[in-house]
Amino acid sequence: MKSLCIKRVYEPSGTEDGYRILVDRLWPRGIKKENVHLFLWAKEVAPSNELRQWFKHDPSRFEEFAHRYEIELEENSDARAFVHTIQTLLLKSNVTLLYGAKDEEHNQAVVLRDWVLRHLS
Repeated sequence: MKSLCIKRVYEPSGTEDGYRILVDRLWPRGIKKENVHLFLWAKEVAPSNELRQWFKHDPSRFEEFAHRYEIELEENSDARAFVHTIQTLLLKSNVTLLYGAKDEEHNQAVVLRDWVLRHLS
C-alpha cells in the first residue's frame, strides 16, 4: 500500500502526490481549478458549515473541533464510501488530501487523514 499524505493546495503539485483530492467544502481563494490538478473534490466529507464556522481555525479549539468532526464523519455515509475510494487508490499510488488552511497542524485534513487511516481495512 502507498502513502496517504496531506498538503496545502497552494503548494505546487508533484509526481509524489499521486491522486490529489481536495477535502475543503469551499473552493480555495485565488486559485484556478485548472492549476490544481485534482483527481477529485470531496466536499461531501468536509466539516459541516456550522462546525467550520465554529472552529474559525482557532488552535485552542482544535481538540474539540477534531472530536466533533470525527462524530460527523462517523455519521456520514459518504465518509465510509470515501474510505473505500482511498483504499482502492492506495493500491495503485500515493493519495494526497489537499486543504486551503494556512495552519498545517490544525486543520480538517489532519483529522480526516487520521480518521481514514484508522478505518482502512
